[in-house]
Amino acid sequence: MQSDLEENILNVTLLEPKQKHPTIFVRFDELAQGKTLTIHNDHDPKPLYYQLLGQRGNIFNWEYTEQGPAWWIVRITKRITGENDETLGEIAARDLRKAQVFKKYGLDFCCGGKKTVKEACKEKGLEVTMVEQDLQQSAKIPAFRPLPYSDWSLDFLADYIVNTHHSYVRKSLPDITAYAQKVMKVHGNNHQELLRINQLVQDVNAELSSHMIKEENVLFPYIKELVAAKNYTTPLHAAHFGTVQNPINMMEMEHEIVGNNLAEIRVLTNDYLLPEDACASYSLLYRLLDEFEDDLHLHIHLENNILFPKALGIEKQLN
Repeated sequence: MQSDLEENILNVTLLEPKQKHPTIFVRFDELAQGKTLTIHNDHDPKPLYYQLLGQRGNIFNWEYTEQGPAWWIVRITKRITGENDETLGEIAARDLRKAQVFKKYGLDFCCGGKKTVKEACKEKGLEVTMVEQDLQQSAKIPAFRPLPYSDWSLDFLADYIVNTHHSYVRKSLPDITAYAQKVMKVHGNNHQELLRINQLVQDVNAELSSHMIKEENVLFPYIKELVAAKNYTTPLHAAHFGTVQNPINMMEMEHEIVGNNLAEIRVLTNDYLLPEDACASYSLLYRLLDEFEDDLHLHIHLENNILFPKALGIEKQLN
């Protein structure tokens, strides 16, 4: 038993039932910040997770290292003070492999990227331990060498967004709007949801068309000025909108509007499940919308979670 204490392992099966949770709480409370308590149990200790979260707050990481059938082994690590839960956006910005986990569970890491995993799971009614376990597992997947967006200079990243994602939006939306209207006219009588889908597509088209112009003509050029001022190549001129936070707030609000519209389309289409009477145009519309939403998630992620926070950081340094 002494060796267990030295390794900070607690075999819960050796305790009386009424002593199990109290003993774990005592051992957890004794942990120094950053240290880990490993518990061994003969069943899933998930109720402990929620009790610990409710009574001690969001101050620990919970990691399964074994999940039955004979043993459940969990590492409980006390977080270091000041290290708050990362948001979905911060997690995805650090490791894009984890964005795939968020997509799997329908967690919005771009428009809704300022929520923590626990907050987002609570809103969606998801089992947070399952999501966190998948996030841990994703870190073990060999990296697929994603583009190093976080390492790029902001002027380069802004140009990349325009040349890659803005160009994609301008190329794709005319086809999507045309097919949405065509499919609605042909199938709308039998599938009333197509009327709403067509309206949502028109709204997305109008919103993004004006949105991208504002980014390209106002916000992105100013971000480039911030970069130049930071690099001491040109002085920073006062902007008519004051702090860069103001146009960023507007862009994020518009991102949320478009994101909500596409989320509603996904619900209306039952995750793009085609009806039995779907024609080729119906099928193409759903495929285009699915691909468009996927691209938009990365598009907004690059802005909300990387470009905008870093631009605010540069402005703060300069002031």
